[in-house]
Amino acid sequence: MPPLSPIEPSKTLETIQSVNAKKIRFEIKKLKLPIGVEGTFGTIHHPGAALAVPIRENGKIIILRQYRFAVSRRILEFPAGTLETDEDPLTSIKRELQEETGYKASQWDPLGAMLPCPGYSDEIIHMFLAREIEPLSTKPEGDEDEDIEVLEMSAAELNNVIASGNEALDGKSITAWYRTCQFLKTKLFL
Repeated sequence: MPPLSPIEPSKTLETIQSVNAKKIRFEIKKLKLPIGVEGTFGTIHHPGAALAVPIRENGKIIILRQYRFAVSRRILEFPAGTLETDEDPLTSIKRELQEETGYKASQWDPLGAMLPCPGYSDEIIHMFLAREIEPLSTKPEGDEDEDIEVLEMSAAELNNVIASGNEALDGKSITAWYRTCQFLKTKLFL
């Protein structure tokens, strides 16, 4: 996958407010944009994340139904997690896959990166296809605030869920699934 486009930083004129929360920081700054316009903007600074689309040998896709407090509901999403300080995205997602699903993968293919909320956040999510999936003998402990149900779906079932709109999915998972389908389609026709 090609890298993201080059960065064109704005000039910080003044930091008005900064609030730290669990793994993120919210800042309100007066900025001068590259086009010369000045304004006050709020930004969520995020250390980045990694996501896996795990596909078992039988073709079943492992997906999670997870409670998300910000939207007060359970949504379908692929295993993912925030990068620790100086952590490589692949190292992060290997750990997260084990903690969230109780599985490990032997084959990893990069699916590129995405910017989930560029209007207000600098988060970059690194996406991977995980294959050659095996269950762990013992599932490691995950984060205490995670409320996760591990599901398996066929590709047709996942496509139907996405198309129907009957169950909430997040944008990163839909993007990752699209990239996975394109990756596998390209590999099948080589």
